[in-house]
Amino acid sequence: MNKGFLDYFRSSQADIFCVQETKLQEGQIELELGDAYKQYWNYALKKGYSGTAVFSKMEPLSVRYGVDDETEAEGRVITLEFDAFYLVDVYTPNAKRDLSRLPYRLEWEDSFRSYLCRLDANKPVIVCGDMNVAHLDIDVKNAKSNYGNSGFTDEERAKMTLLLESGFTDSFRYLYPHRTDAFSWWSFMPKVRERNIGWRIDYFLVSSRLSSEIREASIESQVLGSDHCPVTLMLDIPYSSEGS
Repeated sequence: MNKGFLDYFRSSQADIFCVQETKLQEGQIELELGDAYKQYWNYALKKGYSGTAVFSKMEPLSVRYGVDDETEAEGRVITLEFDAFYLVDVYTPNAKRDLSRLPYRLEWEDSFRSYLCRLDANKPVIVCGDMNVAHLDIDVKNAKSNYGNSGFTDEERAKMTLLLESGFTDSFRYLYPHRTDAFSWWSFMPKVRERNIGWRIDYFLVSSRLSSEIREASIESQVLGSDHCPVTLMLDIPYSSEGS
């Protein structure tokens, strides 16, 4: 909040704005976004940990927090249902540097994929989030030296492949399949961001039947204030079947 969040939020004029890793508990912040936005927060039970939020100009038909009781405890998923689509905000668990949480991560991936497929069977899905994986070699600056590290294991990358093969499209790679040096996260180590030694771990995925409606997918690496930068998606679809 002290590093330009509201300035960026206001300049983006997003219809829907998703945040991951809020690290907040209820009552810790009074976020004044004006009457234009409805706010939805999913707080982790553990203080100062995880958490997601969605700010939307349109009021959804329904809101769901979490996929099941286990994922709900960490505040990792919010689903907003609109007439024409679902919007899912997600903060995927990190496998940890020593990979001690990799087995949990892989189980979580299966549960999350199954959840998205159930939603997709009903209406199209838009997924926004920090998915904590660099899917392709070009999604990390130094692929060879990072091979096997958390976020770049064969297992984690295979889960993303499986998700995409289940009927979803990586919006950025749909438009820019070969673009390199396009990253959304950088270590806080000195000079790393200045040298653009980063990873692309933040995504907008869409149900593949929405692919033709993708107008732009961008990575706004010039926006500072966090170790991540914003990613954006412009889709040519209405909120409702009536076209509003």
